[in-house]
This record gives sequence, C-alpha cells and structure tokens, in this order.
Amino acid sequence: MTVIDPSPRQAERLGPLDDLDTPEPLEALFGDPADPGNPVGHQAFVDADERGDFLPAGRKTLESFGIGAEFVPRALGGRLGQADDLARVLRTVFRHDGALALGLGAINLIASSTVWAAGDAEQRRWLASVLLDNHPTAGAITELAHGDDLSRTRLRATERDGGVVLDGRKEVINNVARAHAVTVLARTSEDPGSRSHTLFLVDPAAVPRERMRFLPRYRTSGMRGTHLGGVEFLDCPLPASAAVGGYGDAMETILRCFQVTKSVASGAALGMVDTMLRTVVDFGTQRRLYGRSVTELPYVEAELADVFTDLLICDAMTTTACRALHVLPRQTSVYAAATKYLVPEIEQHAADRLALVLGARSFLREGPHAAFQKHFRDLPVAALAHSGATVCLATIIPQLPRLARRSWFTSSAPEPALFQLGRPLPDLDFGQLEANAGPDDQIVATLLDVGQDRVTDPTLRTLCGRLVDELRILRDGWRALAPRNRTPFAGPVGFELAERYAVVLAASACLGVWWHNQDHPDPFMRDTAWVVSALDRLTVRLGHEPLPQARSAARQVFAELLGRHAEHRAFDLIGRRLH
Repeated sequence: MTVIDPSPRQAERLGPLDDLDTPEPLEALFGDPADPGNPVGHQAFVDADERGDFLPAGRKTLESFGIGAEFVPRALGGRLGQADDLARVLRTVFRHDGALALGLGAINLIASSTVWAAGDAEQRRWLASVLLDNHPTAGAITELAHGDDLSRTRLRATERDGGVVLDGRKEVINNVARAHAVTVLARTSEDPGSRSHTLFLVDPAAVPRERMRFLPRYRTSGMRGTHLGGVEFLDCPLPASAAVGGYGDAMETILRCFQVTKSVASGAALGMVDTMLRTVVDFGTQRRLYGRSVTELPYVEAELADVFTDLLICDAMTTTACRALHVLPRQTSVYAAATKYLVPEIEQHAADRLALVLGARSFLREGPHAAFQKHFRDLPVAALAHSGATVCLATIIPQLPRLARRSWFTSSAPEPALFQLGRPLPDLDFGQLEANAGPDDQIVATLLDVGQDRVTDPTLRTLCGRLVDELRILRDGWRALAPRNRTPFAGPVGFELAERYAVVLAASACLGVWWHNQDHPDPFMRDTAWVVSALDRLTVRLGHEPLPQARSAARQVFAELLGRHAEHRAFDLIGRRLH
C-alpha cells in the first residue's frame, strides 16, 4: 500500500476541480479501503467498531494529516477558510469511519465555532493551540432531559468572588472525558427568554479535579467507537475570563454558529452513503444472476441510478448552503436548517434502498460487504448530531411567511460565485451571520433565473415549470396560514409547507450548480442528464409522476456511476479519484 506524507500544516489543498486524477492528501493517507492489508481499511474499522473504540491507526492517520488545523481559521495558523472545503475534508473521513469523523472531526467544529464567533483574542489563541496540537475538544451544549431545547438548560453558572462557579451536569457529550477544551452552555439567569444563557470555555486541566466529575459512557448501536459520556460540575470555579462573549449572548451565538455546523456536517456525512453505494455496486458487478450481473437487472439499475442522483442532489444542496455562508450570510439561517432537514431524509431513504439490493448481505459483520452494515448503523447517528429534523423545520417555519410575502418571484438571482465549485471565496466570517434570515431568498430566485429564462432542454423546462408552480402554491399557502401555524408550535400544515419548501430549495441549488459549472472538467457534470434526473426525483417527492422523458437521463446517470466505480472516483459533484 502506498502512503503519501502530505506535510499537512504547510501543504495547500488541491483546488476542487484541479487535477481530478490525483487523490486529495487525506484520501491518499487512507489508501485503498478494500485492501485487506491496509491498517486503515474497511475491515480494520469494522473490527474496531465491534470492539466499541476508535481504530488507533485511524487516529494516527488524522494526526499525521494535522486534522485539528482544519478547524482553526487561517488567521490563527490553521486551514479553515471555506466551509465547503471543510465539508469535503470531513467527507473523506466519513467515507471510512463515521465514529472517527464525528469524534475527531465534526465535534471540533461544534466546540470551536462559538469561540471563533464570540470569543476574545486570548480564548481564540488558546483554543487554536489546542486544536493545532491535534488535541480533542468537546461541546457541552445539550442536556439529556431537554434534548435540542436549549432554552431549558439547567446547568447553572453563578458569579462569585470575582469569578464564576458551575453547578449541574451535561450528558451524551462526545469526547468530554478526553477533551483538552470544552465549551459549556450554562444558565446565568432565571428570567424567561433568550438572554438567560452564557457560554464558557473550560480548560479541564485547570479546574480542581474534585469539582469536575465524569459520568459513565453511553453505548450506542451506531458509531460504537464514539465516546459519549457526561460531566458533572460540583461548585466548580472558573475565572471570569472563561465567559465566551457577553452574559446572555449564548443563544444568538449558538444560532449563528449552528448554521455553519449544520451545513458542513450535512455535506460531510455524504461520505457514508458514498461507501454504501460503492459496496453495493461492488456486489452487483461481481454477482451473477439469471445469466448476467446483478447491475444489469432493470430494477437494480434503476435503484442504483436513483441513489447516485440522490447523492448529487445532496451534494448540490449542502455545497450551496456552505458557500452561502460566505456569499449570502444573512440568509443562511433558513438554508442551513432546510439542508439539515432534507439531506438526512434523502440519505436514509437511499440507504434503505441500497440495503434491499444487497439483501441478506447488508447484515453481515464480516467479509467484503461488512462495511455496509457499519455505515448503515452509523448514518442515523450522524443525522441526529446536534439537531434533528423537527427542530430544523421548527427553525424555518417562522421565517418562511416573510420570504413568501417579500421575496419569492421578486428577488434577484445571486452572484455566480455561490455555485461555482472552483471559485475561491473570502474566509468564513462568523460575525456576518445573522440569527434570523433577511427577506431575500436568492437561491430560490435561481429557479426563475435559470429554470425559466435560460434553459432550452424541453424536459428540463417541463420540470422547472412544475417547480415554479409549486413555488406559487407555497407562496399562497404561507399567506393563508393562521398565525399559530407560522410559529414553531405550528400544526401539520406548517410543517408540510416547510418540507416542500426544502425540496424547492434543493432543486434550485441543483439548477444553480449545473448552470454555473459549465467549465467542469467532467463532461457528465456539464450535461443535462444529472440535473434532469435530480429535478425529476425532487418533483416526485412533491407528488408528481416521473417524467417518461427522464428515463434516458437516468440511463446516462447509471453509466456514469459504473464508470466512476471502475475508476475509483467519488460519487459527488467533483468526482475526484480516491486511490
């Protein structure tokens, strides 16, 4: 097995569309996952999952790459610049092991983003040094009794003798017993409302050991290697300088930062579905049935083409949401929440369909297909990480009536940089993000700008027409809603309208990515076949019948899938060689 030393802290990443025949440095470090002699191959990760722990060789691989630098802004010596770049790096880790990707990857983003957004210079410098040394961090935000309802946080912070004392506990926190830095959400006032909570940055090594007690580890059926534990603070003293931002500012800071974590994590988790699809195509091309390979059966061909299309849809939506953090920072409260709702829904449905194709082999915990069952169990854990579907929909419901009233059919299309995969963007600026979206939905405006004014393909025009009609229905539906159904306490009608909006948003992202990447090195991505298949899939989600004209596009998608599989290329918008 060839191992490449990328000299991680100094090396620049490959540009998204540069030299697609060369693997990314981190992917090269992982090598061929199917190689039985690979210490970080699929079988090694499956064996570690059976033991319920991280694979030591996997941890060393990430450390040799300098994974901590990915979460540190470039101004502080790290590599964090563009959100979509970070999503692709983490996708590489998810492609191999979800527990490693979450425990030594995504959790660092959750823990650090609030400090980059609201911390002072000394807090940022200290946390940057922790991450650059590849030490784990933890975000003690939620509590088991209250889940995602952060307003009900009970862990208490009280000012005393010029400092602060923490009292209470946090449960089901990833890496908390191993972390060298922990961000903690605490209640600092009993007053109702959003100004009663404050974030604190804790150095576990600097607090009295008897005042900070770690709780037993929680075992899970998926991502068994993750160390989910708890921590109890017992009148634990902290310096006043531990507060991140001002007292009472925590909720707004978290709402802004969750836009980043939702977008990046959604894009990263696609790596697991990539591996599941690759495993099933491996099986289908090698297994013969009725005198031909399984992939030649019409049902299997259709299922695999649909799943590949779903991956492209999800990548288009998550990449657009990530790039919107830079280009449209005032709007991403809605975009990130819609993405975090819809993408896991599509992923889980895709995984279920792949399991049907693989059949009984989808349960095997050893052998060439064992990686499938591991990723299948890991996927729901990744989907639940830090916010579930209901919370995401409840986040966007109060914001959509204003968009329906003031934006849809009136907003101008965004600048092309939002969709151009190879176009560099300014570094992520957490200070520009808004807790609530402004009244200008430019991504959906792409549906009108491209779908109505620029598309000439008749099948694609028909699909775009369906989506424009849907947008009109949504506009009228939001205008007619009773006031209560425009709040997080909405009835089913409000949630259904929010779900349908997410589908229209995904379709708009697909159109934008296709139209504005006509310089893509892969002719398949420049062609209409994938975007026709994507919009056909999305309009079916809205209740339409599949267009018969889209069948030829689906066959082209399937041919591309087999070609990428044979050449060991990723099943995403970039299509880079993996090994």
